Amino acid sequence: MASVALLLGIGIVGTAIVWAGSSALERASGRLGRHYGLPRLVQGTLIAAVGSSAPEIASTVIATIRYGEFELGVGVIVGSAVFNILVIPALSALLADGPLDTGRDVVYKEAQFYMLSVAALFLIFALAVIYYPTEGAGLRGNVTRPLALSLLLLYALYVFVQYLDVSDANAPSTTLDRRSLLVEWGVMLGGVALIIVGVEALVFSAIGLGDAFGTPSFLWGLTVVAAATSLPDALISVAAARIDEPAVSLGNVLGSNVFDLLVAIPAGVILAGATPVSFTAAVPMMAFLVVATIILFAFARTGMEISNHEAVTMLVLYGAFVGWLLLE
Repeated sequence: MASVALLLGIGIVGTAIVWAGSSALERASGRLGRHYGLPRLVQGTLIAAVGSSAPEIASTVIATIRYGEFELGVGVIVGSAVFNILVIPALSALLADGPLDTGRDVVYKEAQFYMLSVAALFLIFALAVIYYPTEGAGLRGNVTRPLALSLLLLYALYVFVQYLDVSDANAPSTTLDRRSLLVEWGVMLGGVALIIVGVEALVFSAIGLGDAFGTPSFLWGLTVVAAATSLPDALISVAAARIDEPAVSLGNVLGSNVFDLLVAIPAGVILAGATPVSFTAAVPMMAFLVVATIILFAFARTGMEISNHEAVTMLVLYGAFVGWLLLE
């Protein structure tokens, strides 16, 4: 059990490093967003979301390139997406003063584009099984570079839509001098570097614990690593909700999930080449993600806010998700 204790210790240290890097990244991304005069919603859906998704993209790339565990990376992404959809908005609503306002921009643009991202990833996995099948237990297929590239093109469309919002909006800005601007970019890049180091420790720990307990590393990615890598999103969203910035709070969650599904997952494939994925393992997880997305959309649409009662329901549903994984 000494090795298990060591692996748990590595995972805890990795989580702490991710937290430290996330804190630095959150502060720098907020200041840079204000310097460039970006609308608050765009700060949440693009700047903060991409920055806080550094752990997820690092986990996919490291798991695929270094350990040959693409499915672990997928597990981290899907588990993180479920955590982001159910836990972070719930915590933001419970810790804010009153219900968490959602707003029409979040509900009718961000949430719907996110649902399109979920459908696109599900379609890519299906096409991989149909056109590039591989041998192995269950339905398996190779996700090729062209398939992965199609997801990146969809994200490019998302960025273009956000660019149009920036062009049409006149947001107040806080101008930084040249030295301060360089410092903020340095802090942001330093935060990303810390996140990468922390994620390396988390992935190593997940693979080791999977071997020690005779369980798939995919399971550890869906739960422990996913929750740990979601800390940046939780930090940014809860902080935004406490200062009455619901657009940034929910925008960060949805923007981060869009980035994870359309960029973080294909990044490993683009770097490693054709990568096998188990459709049998992915479908139940994707199905639950769809259910969680529908529930968030329904709660956000009713009254354009998420109440404390709805927040508790979302936390209970996430507990059921973890329980289901343990039974599986």
